[in-house]
Amino acid sequence: MRSLQKYLPVILLGLLLFAGWHQEWWKGSDKKASAPITDKPVVTPSGRMSADVPEGALNRQAQLEYTRHAICRMECRHVTKEEVQEILSTGTVNPAKSNPNDQPCPTYALEGYSHEGQHLRIVFAPCDQQHAKVITCIDLEKDWTCACE
Repeated sequence: MRSLQKYLPVILLGLLLFAGWHQEWWKGSDKKASAPITDKPVVTPSGRMSADVPEGALNRQAQLEYTRHAICRMECRHVTKEEVQEILSTGTVNPAKSNPNDQPCPTYALEGYSHEGQHLRIVFAPCDQQHAKVITCIDLEKDWTCACE
């Protein structure tokens, strides 16, 4: 009985760590239910408008133009133009990180997994129906040290 009392705190700590790992509490729990989708825009705490992307606002076959910042971030994070195109085609819009009222062009943050397994957020700015600028590229699961201006 005495030896069980000696190891009880270690066993409890181990169980707590296992439960935390299983629930991914320390990551902010990405597995929470998403907010209900409404047809009215919602102002997020950052002041940005969030709503579903209006049909046709983002051409998923648009010709992409890359900013210097996006190219630097892509090189740093080992993301190819093919993967960016993949996220544009299949990614889902994160309304909290998008701003359809941005100037001079609206910005839409699309998230998804590349064929190589990277969980990416790519921010696109479609100024017209045929073209979209790639503003930045973010790896949502790995912190990279980049020296981009």
